[in-house]
Amino acid sequence: MTTPQSSPPQGPLTGLRVLDLATLFAGPLCATMLGDFGAEVVKVEHPRRPDPSRGHGPSKDGVGLWWKTLGRNKKNLTLDLSSPGGRDVLLRLVADADVVIENFRPGTLEKWGLGWDELSAANPRLVLARITGFGQFGPYAHRPGFGTLAEAMSGFAAITGQPDGPPTLPPFGLADSIAALATSYAVMAALRGRDTTGRGQVVDMAIIEPMLAILGPQATWYDQLGYVQPRTGNRSTNNAPRNTYRTADGKWVAVSTSAQSIAERVMHLVGRPEFIAEEWFATGSGRAGHADELDEAVGSWIAAHTRDEVVTAFEKAEAAIAPIYDIRDVLRDEQYRALDSVTEVPDPDFGTVKMQNVLFRLSETPGAIAWTGRPHGADTDEILHGLGLSEADIASLREAGAV
Repeated sequence: MTTPQSSPPQGPLTGLRVLDLATLFAGPLCATMLGDFGAEVVKVEHPRRPDPSRGHGPSKDGVGLWWKTLGRNKKNLTLDLSSPGGRDVLLRLVADADVVIENFRPGTLEKWGLGWDELSAANPRLVLARITGFGQFGPYAHRPGFGTLAEAMSGFAAITGQPDGPPTLPPFGLADSIAALATSYAVMAALRGRDTTGRGQVVDMAIIEPMLAILGPQATWYDQLGYVQPRTGNRSTNNAPRNTYRTADGKWVAVSTSAQSIAERVMHLVGRPEFIAEEWFATGSGRAGHADELDEAVGSWIAAHTRDEVVTAFEKAEAAIAPIYDIRDVLRDEQYRALDSVTEVPDPDFGTVKMQNVLFRLSETPGAIAWTGRPHGADTDEILHGLGLSEADIASLREAGAV
């Protein structure tokens, strides 16, 4: 087993030190995003209970594949934070850290003597990012919280699905992923604040809130109009045609006509220009009120052509369309390949592993993936030696079950 390079890739966050104490999935993904752009990330896991994401989803030769992505650019340390030895080691790490990310239930760190008072005493410049389902206070604060609950309670599930079907949840960690993005932003805002005040602070991230934030003006609509957005399937209440349509070769495409000019081009393309002269066609909401007619016109034209023919014709007409991909299509697509959106990373277990690349491109200080997710506790001795602990000290901690 090869070891990673001694430092993460150079990037705009080089010199930033992050302790990832979190599990499943928002906290670890936030730490991954910071590590992708140069932060030195140490993943802290319980010695006998590794991060459950190591076992989530398919595995190969007994090695979980999700962890290869989620654990990339992180060194791996085992600590039992509830033990005196584990607590002491963490406080030594905190003294030289910039960010701690955790997602225990409120009060857990405090119970272990690792609350904000203790952490900030060890390092007044520390930023502590606390990610929970419902936040650090309020009547639900102590409930167990997962992304699925945020997808349900935010209003997302209520507007997702067919009008005559049940509310629909996403088949992946949507709320956790959005919370990870939001926490990354919050951490950078807190660090910028530290530049002004000289002191760190607590980030209180409730997973229910970023989901609520991305759903648009629903609260304002209800407040001012009493309007509750219904489920409309793939249709929109703001424009039409907007749907998915099946092609002659059994594939699917998605069409959007958010702009009036695009809607008109689509009608010319499918041979129904007479719709454009209708009074209702002049606005997106007016077109949405005639979605059945527009869907029939667009859908019947698309059903008579193959996907390649449809996409080519729409592109020639400068109308908005996209083929509906699965991951096989993504990996073949020339645009994704040009962007290197899915990149190949060296891996000691499998030679190379394909995974999503860093989230965005910077012209002067780009991010990079230096290594894939490492084995549980792979860097424990190296990190402890870096704190000045001797072999005897480490052996004593192991004997006590602290690492």
